[in-house]
Amino acid sequence: MNLSLGFPDFSKDLSLSPRQSLESVVSHFREVHREPDSAVRAIHHQPPSEGVFADIPAAVDPRLRDVLAARGIARLYSHQAEAFDRIHGGRNVVIVTPTASGKTLCYNLPVLNLLLNDPGARAMYLFPTKALAEDQLHEFHSVVEEMGSDIRAFTYDGDTPQDARRAIRQRANVVLTNPDMLHSGILPHHTRWARYFENLRYIVIDELHYYRGVYGSHLANLLRRLRRICEFYNSRPQFICCSATIANPRELAEALVEAPFELIDRNGAPRGEKFFIFYNPPVVNRQLGIRRSYIAESRRMALKFIENKLQTLVFANNRLATEILVTYLKDACDRGPIPSDSVRGYRGGYLPRERREIERKLRDGEIRAVVATNALELGIDIGSLDAVVMAGYPGTIASSWQRAGRAGRRQGTSAAVMVASSAPLDQYIVEHPGYFFERSPEHAYINPQNLEILLAHVKCAAFELPLRDGEPFGPHDLSEICRFLEETGFLHHSAGAFHWTSDTYPADATSLRSISSDNFVVVDITAEPKVIAEVAYTTALTTLHEKAIYLHEARQYHVERFDYTERKAYVKSVDCDYYTDAIDYTQVKTLEEVESDALSGARRAHGDVRVNRQIVGFKKIKFYTNENVGAGNLNMPEQEMHTTAFWLHFPADFLSRLAEFTPTERQSGINGLGNALRTVAALLLMCDPRDLGVALSEKVEGGTLFEPNLYLYDMYPGGIGQSAPLFRMATDLLQKTRGLISACPCEAGCPSCVGPAGEVGERGKSVAQRILSELTGPLQPESASAPTQSPAPNSLDPTSGTPHP
Repeated sequence: MNLSLGFPDFSKDLSLSPRQSLESVVSHFREVHREPDSAVRAIHHQPPSEGVFADIPAAVDPRLRDVLAARGIARLYSHQAEAFDRIHGGRNVVIVTPTASGKTLCYNLPVLNLLLNDPGARAMYLFPTKALAEDQLHEFHSVVEEMGSDIRAFTYDGDTPQDARRAIRQRANVVLTNPDMLHSGILPHHTRWARYFENLRYIVIDELHYYRGVYGSHLANLLRRLRRICEFYNSRPQFICCSATIANPRELAEALVEAPFELIDRNGAPRGEKFFIFYNPPVVNRQLGIRRSYIAESRRMALKFIENKLQTLVFANNRLATEILVTYLKDACDRGPIPSDSVRGYRGGYLPRERREIERKLRDGEIRAVVATNALELGIDIGSLDAVVMAGYPGTIASSWQRAGRAGRRQGTSAAVMVASSAPLDQYIVEHPGYFFERSPEHAYINPQNLEILLAHVKCAAFELPLRDGEPFGPHDLSEICRFLEETGFLHHSAGAFHWTSDTYPADATSLRSISSDNFVVVDITAEPKVIAEVAYTTALTTLHEKAIYLHEARQYHVERFDYTERKAYVKSVDCDYYTDAIDYTQVKTLEEVESDALSGARRAHGDVRVNRQIVGFKKIKFYTNENVGAGNLNMPEQEMHTTAFWLHFPADFLSRLAEFTPTERQSGINGLGNALRTVAALLLMCDPRDLGVALSEKVEGGTLFEPNLYLYDMYPGGIGQSAPLFRMATDLLQKTRGLISACPCEAGCPSCVGPAGEVGERGKSVAQRILSELTGPLQPESASAPTQSPAPNSLDPTSGTPHP
């Protein structure tokens, strides 16, 4: 089947409306879906539905009623009215409805209503990204202007000019910010915000589902600090949370805020018709299990929508894939009638001015397509799009629906296409559509008790206000931690409290989103030096090393110099036909074994480990063909991290059962087993595979005995509660991994199971299967089925055994 030749082209038929053109493209997908072994694995039709309305509550100010009437809103959606009544009644609420269901009005209406009647009141809006805060400020201002009110709202983030910050602190009724700025720019300077905190009445947390795992664990501690400051100024603000659909929104809100919440989850908004298409690129080498490039297939899908005059948003899962897709789409447009500047990229690292321009042009229809990372996944208003193409599975069902919901946001017909990569997780989802469409949404879990996270925020809290003897911080008695910080020179005990005495600024040393708080600045020195981007520390080591090709807005830049000390990378614009991919070397050493037991001649364990990672080289990969056209060696600074891990230990006696395989084949097979274990572990834990690292560490005795440990380790310092559950579910993990590998049709290994034969050897898959058969005994019939999820506990405490997704 050659799908590339089968798409109808309606671009020259001006009589077709966007709806007719979209329906024609979907009809063609349906025809292809009926073919044997079709690459179209599923087409899910979501029919339109009518809205459920309610009268505007009597407590709404007449001035707000007039603005709503001017916008054609005579009645509210039922969930908007219910939210207003409960918020007006003084209760904390969490609102959970789908994308584009009018959640913004759920919090703007009560906040504006309060400010109209109490001009001295204050409110804080927390958004996970600066772009979303800017978008919501625009919406808030439009309502205020229509009322002719003097309510003042401002964004306060890293882009806010220094000369404007004092005026915002003094004058703002509503401050729209993000957790990073609250952490480092507001709470440590709370004395400058005294009037604001004294009158703070509402705290709005939008996109609640975003705060899970490490980021959510940081936010929970940040909110402990925020509530502590509010209590100091005698204010007790009310919380309003909004979330996309997840399974445990109230539990998540209560874990983050540590206060009771009421749930509003009956959606009253109408819904447009949507087609959700699963596409699995055709196999081009059945022996190796290699499929056509998902990047190239995503490009082709996007082009068909673009050529048929359908405004399209393409999601990629990382910065590199984003820039490659922008390059491919611009090249294709240059060869056709569509101008290349109608395709743009959008990701973190673009300067604020660029991002605002792209958002505006997308809303106004000046841009035909945007390729974005998850930076556009959240609720930024980008107008009414016709189609979404996802280059790869985003990692969770919730994120997939969030991205699909960016099309058809104004009740029109829309389509979403998910193009699967060869990653095992993608392959499982695309080949088991029922697992996706019939499954309840994921649970979101956090671990605010992570000692490293907790300790960092205790330092910040002490910097902000002295820690009184016996003062709780969440559920914790801080006496022992404070004594430790006193011994290490950070605190001093005096007059019944611990006071900050260090000359350091603790918020700067704590990043809410990544392992390190350092960013690298990218400086273009092609002509007059200018800053073109910022890159996180961990990403910089793999993308900004010397001789790397750095991609920005589909342009290639050669890294001339990497200044590790000054955190700068100097680049020059070049025109080349390749990009670079870093090669790393990882070593893991066991520090403490918390628990272990025998497992069919091997041993399973979990505990604390030290991970050392170093970037040792890079490959040059040619655009389009993905050929390896060169390589280079690097000597980058080594990164060290203490974290937690689950591991399997293979003694020499166990490996002696694999006598038919050479030592090299055994080692390659164990590496391949680690790849498959990580995929299944991510499904069982409902986390991103990138939250887990894999490493093989050799234990050699007397210089001759090969007794390796295969580690699955948490990718975050201190761990995020994943290792102990993996230890407890080891048998299930191994059975399902065996089923995954056995069900894969490849002969010697492929990206969808243990990894390509070129990486794990010609017998790598056989070794992995043999090890699993020794560990698990007879293959269970259900092993190839969808991994089951443990019942969710009532508590979000990681000691319950169910970690975050």
